[in-house]
Amino acid sequence: MSDVEKTEFHIAGAEPAAKKPAQDPAVNPSAQPGEKDAEKGLRPKSLDEFIGQPKVRSQLDLVLSGARNRGVTPDHVLLSGPPGLGKTTMAMIIAQELGTSLRMTSGPALERAGDLAAMLSNLMEGDVLFIDEIHRIARPAEEMLYMAMEDFRIDVIVGKGPGATSIPLELPPFTLVAATTRSGMLTGPLRDRFGFTAQMEFYDVEDLTKVVTRAARILDVGIDLDAAMEIASRSRGTPRIANRLLRRVRDFAEVHSDGYVDLAAARGALEVFDVDEAGLDRLDRAVLDALIRGHGGGPVGVSTLAIAVGEEPSTVEEVCEPYLVRAGMIARTGRGRIATAAAWEHLGLEPPEGTLGLLKI
Repeated sequence: MSDVEKTEFHIAGAEPAAKKPAQDPAVNPSAQPGEKDAEKGLRPKSLDEFIGQPKVRSQLDLVLSGARNRGVTPDHVLLSGPPGLGKTTMAMIIAQELGTSLRMTSGPALERAGDLAAMLSNLMEGDVLFIDEIHRIARPAEEMLYMAMEDFRIDVIVGKGPGATSIPLELPPFTLVAATTRSGMLTGPLRDRFGFTAQMEFYDVEDLTKVVTRAARILDVGIDLDAAMEIASRSRGTPRIANRLLRRVRDFAEVHSDGYVDLAAARGALEVFDVDEAGLDRLDRAVLDALIRGHGGGPVGVSTLAIAVGEEPSTVEEVCEPYLVRAGMIARTGRGRIATAAAWEHLGLEPPEGTLGLLKI
C-alpha cells in the first residue's frame, strides 16, 4: 500500500504556541525540534503494523471496515491520551486504510473562523482532516466546526455590519480525526460530535520491546533482546521516548564500539544520558531529592519544589509530576506533594514510619 498524500496547513499570521520549559530531551514525551524526519521512517503504515493499543486497534478496525462496506465516510474520530503514544501515527493510518488524502493542521493555528473555512473549502470527498491538540482551537473556529461535522456545510459571513450576508457553503463528506492530550478541556458540544472516541494507554515493557526491536531493524541497528528490554523498561511507557533512546544508544555504540547494541552498551549510554533504571532523569531525581532530603518527604507545595530545583512551577507540575505520580513515587494531596515509600527507596533511603505506601509487617 503506498503512502497517503499528506498536506500540512499553516495559517498565515498565526503565532506559534508558547514553549513550555524543557525537561531533559531524552525522556520528554513531546516531539522535539528536528525530530519529525527521524520519526517519519519509523511510523507504521497500517493497523496490522501498529504495535500496542490492541483495544483501540480492534475498535477502529470495526469502524473503518463498516464504513468501507457501506461505501460511506467513517464517523469522526477523537484520539486522546498523553503525548508520544501514537495519535498522529494513528491518524495517518486511518487515511492509509481508507485510501484517501490526509490534511493536517493543529488547534493553535485555527485562531479565527476564516482559518477553518479556508481549510475546509479545500477538502475533497472522503478526505481525512487531522487536527492536533484540538482542545486549543479558538472558540469561533470551534463553533463553525460543529456545523461542518454534523451537516457538512458552513456559513461564510461576507461583509461587516448591517450589510453583512451569510453564504452557505456545502462541503464534501469528510472524516475529522482529532487528537488531544487533555480531553477534559474539550467542550461538551464538540466532544459529543465524535462518533468514536479512543483513549490511548501507556505501553507495557513487552510492547515497547517490540517497538524498539522494530525500530532497530528499520534503522539497521544490531541489538540484543536484553538491550531492547533495557531501553523499553526506561522509556516511561512511551514509544516516542523508546525510539529516541534507541537513537542515543546507537550513537553510543557506534562511538565506543563496533555499533552493535548489547546490554552493556545500552546501560552505558543510558547512564551517560542520565536516564536511570526507573526512567527518571536528572530533573525528576532533583524533585524527589528536594522533597525528601529538603523537606522530609512533604507535604510541600509545588512552588516550593520548583524553587528548590531552579525550575518554573509549570515544569514541575506538567512535566515531572505526571510520571512520578504514575510511578507511585509522589502523591498529590490538598496540603501539597508527599513522597511515597517507593521514592525514598529509589534514592537509597530508609522511609520513616508512617510513610505512604510503606508495608507494615
